[in-house]
Amino acid sequence: MADKQEKKVTPRSQDFAAWYNDVILRAELADYSPVRGCIVFRPDGFAIWEALRDELDRRIKRTGARNAYFPLFIPQSFIAKEAEHVEGFSPELAVVTHGGGKELEEPLIVRPTSETIINYMFAQWIHSHRDLPLMVNQ
Repeated sequence: MADKQEKKVTPRSQDFAAWYNDVILRAELADYSPVRGCIVFRPDGFAIWEALRDELDRRIKRTGARNAYFPLFIPQSFIAKEAEHVEGFSPELAVVTHGGGKELEEPLIVRPTSETIINYMFAQWIHSHRDLPLMVNQ
């Protein structure tokens, strides 16, 4: 924890989210990053994540699904499509406008799970019923 002073743990019945964050910080499983909205997994916290991830991976693979990884950076035009399909869509987004010292032709949105990029890729992979079923764990 950034501040080693003992902090009281919020009662779970009062505010579950605050209680959870208090417990994670107090157990030194994670800590806040200097980047707003981000956390750092500490070694014990990461070990717990790895154990959970590995068990979930085994269970998901037993269903026949296979793992895939899609880009973290999504073209801004893809996000515009997402906004067209979801009523009230108003994401809080981080936007990348420069790369390699040059301004990008199209800004990229930092978004780890965007259906627009996943569906775009599925359209490249699925050409007929013979390509189905496609069971992917993102």
